[in-house]
Amino acid sequence: MPSHTFKLNGEQITVEAEDDVRLLWVLRDLLGVTGPKYGCGLGVCQACTSHINGKAFNPCSVPVSKVGPDDEVTTIEGLPATVGKDLHPMQEAWLDLDVAQCGYCQPGQIMTAVAKVRRAAEEGREITDADLDEIRNICRCGTYTRIREAIKAGAKNM
Repeated sequence: MPSHTFKLNGEQITVEAEDDVRLLWVLRDLLGVTGPKYGCGLGVCQACTSHINGKAFNPCSVPVSKVGPDDEVTTIEGLPATVGKDLHPMQEAWLDLDVAQCGYCQPGQIMTAVAKVRRAAEEGREITDADLDEIRNICRCGTYTRIREAIKAGAKNM
């Protein structure tokens, strides 16, 4: 069976899996990283959103063979380590504004929000309503208003 090496939440790992196995299943089933959730398996619901090299992506749509030794995958479990605190500022905003109902989609929502805020900052600007309108993560509980408020609040502390 082929071996695949990449950095996961700050640690270089090697895992054995067939080349066509989706990264989501490698993370969840082989590595025990359960923050990214399985929703649709097609990259539509975005419940599995994580970061690769700092950018949001959906591991349900990426075969493990497409991730190389120089790639860094960050899941919700690795996010606080990016700021050296127990919780990332976006996670704190989520709690402060009581965003979650069922909570299933929230790891993906938070990872998308962090990537969106970082991209705006790299462009030298604040997050805007137009940026938030581009977010396509699905929340079955419909907490979109609180999600938007939390993103704006979290962005102030990032």
